[in-house]
Amino acid sequence: MSPVNAAGRVHTSAGSLGTGASYPHSMASARQIHVGGVPIGGGAPVAVQTMTKTETANLPATMDQIRKVAEAGADIVRVAVPREKDVDALRTIVRESPIPIIADIHFNHTLALKSIEAGAHCIRLNPGNIGGPEKVGEVVDLARAKGTPMRIGVNSGSLPKHLHALERENPVEALVRAAEEFVELMHRLDFQDFKVSIKSTSVPNTIASNRLLAQRIDHPLHLGITEAGTKWSGSLKSAVGLGALLADGIGDTVRISLSTFHAEEEVKVAWEILKALKLRERGPVLIACPTCGRLQFDMDTVVSEIEERLRAYDDPIEVAVLGCAVNGIGEASHADFGITGAKDEGLIFSRGKALRKVRTEELVEVLFEEIDKYATRREIVVDDAASAAAGAEWLAEIEAENAGEMTPERMAALEKAKAQESGGGEDVLAAAGVEGADEEADGRRGLDEDASPTAGRRFTRA
Repeated sequence: MSPVNAAGRVHTSAGSLGTGASYPHSMASARQIHVGGVPIGGGAPVAVQTMTKTETANLPATMDQIRKVAEAGADIVRVAVPREKDVDALRTIVRESPIPIIADIHFNHTLALKSIEAGAHCIRLNPGNIGGPEKVGEVVDLARAKGTPMRIGVNSGSLPKHLHALERENPVEALVRAAEEFVELMHRLDFQDFKVSIKSTSVPNTIASNRLLAQRIDHPLHLGITEAGTKWSGSLKSAVGLGALLADGIGDTVRISLSTFHAEEEVKVAWEILKALKLRERGPVLIACPTCGRLQFDMDTVVSEIEERLRAYDDPIEVAVLGCAVNGIGEASHADFGITGAKDEGLIFSRGKALRKVRTEELVEVLFEEIDKYATRREIVVDDAASAAAGAEWLAEIEAENAGEMTPERMAALEKAKAQESGGGEDVLAAAGVEGADEEADGRRGLDEDASPTAGRRFTRA
């Protein structure tokens, strides 16, 4: 088999305002396939896919879910085809779907053949449970004739019998061996238009097996943690497993497998992983401090409302919410927009510069006024210089009051200043940020005490 052809790649669709940098990744797969119009592998952006939870033959329910996942950002969607009536529905689904369709086949190679004829953009096949090499060959022949790519692979629950002993001794090697055998079968059948997946319920095994497989083949890799779990635990396991691989530059398409009937939730988690790694951008990114004993306003409700309202925006802007002004806005000076609050007043800022000082209860509305102004003008403009100056002065006063507090940011600045001082660089206090010290609306969703208790904190929701 061909070795991995390492090369740089960048997965991004950066907007005009988004501040997220794009980072090159070594290319896990030199080959590229196309599922419908979506390129996978060969340097293409990591594709997001999911699987419908409905009975495929139930056309209204299936199409409704497909439209929802497409709107959430799915590039591709897979549907189960266990019966003839699902094949019948597949013809309509392929014709009406806004995104490419993968037909998921197990055990019955005839359904794979009929799904190809029905126009599926890709066939998911486990060569180990489809009836032997001859039947796999029949599917390959038709797929080649129709130009239909395939996804082949195994998971920890369906390894071939002859690998069960190896699985007990070395489950990672068993998974990789099974995948290699299927790849070799495809090569013997003179078929190259496929991607490969190896999944396990074990996060460490999934990571290790995909790293090993990426060294041995150059076909596109589909990543996932099989049967990951609930929205909470499954999202965490997927983020750890897929995040580790994607950070290594391994993986060309991902599916988050959650125990939820809302397939769009899987898509949202996938996008958050890709956005966190700066591999792709889609919509705003919200960053928020974890809060502490300094907090003097109802930041919990503010963050919740901002997150909800940001769903309506497409620009990849970064929005920051800081619970206090002790650190100024230094920790979020890179954010396109943000707020930092206190007991009665707060500051709206943009890229480290004050925009407006407003009352705490107006923070969210004014923040979105500034965001909407950008959306209209395509640039950030300070309309009220006096208000911006007042905001900067307010911030400086609070910083002066807390100048002695050794925050992580201030410690880092002091360390930098000390290094510069030894080399005759900037003034220590200036570098440490001390110089600056010398100078419920309608429709708002509140949080109750059970959701986010205020007991023991410096504010109430009264």
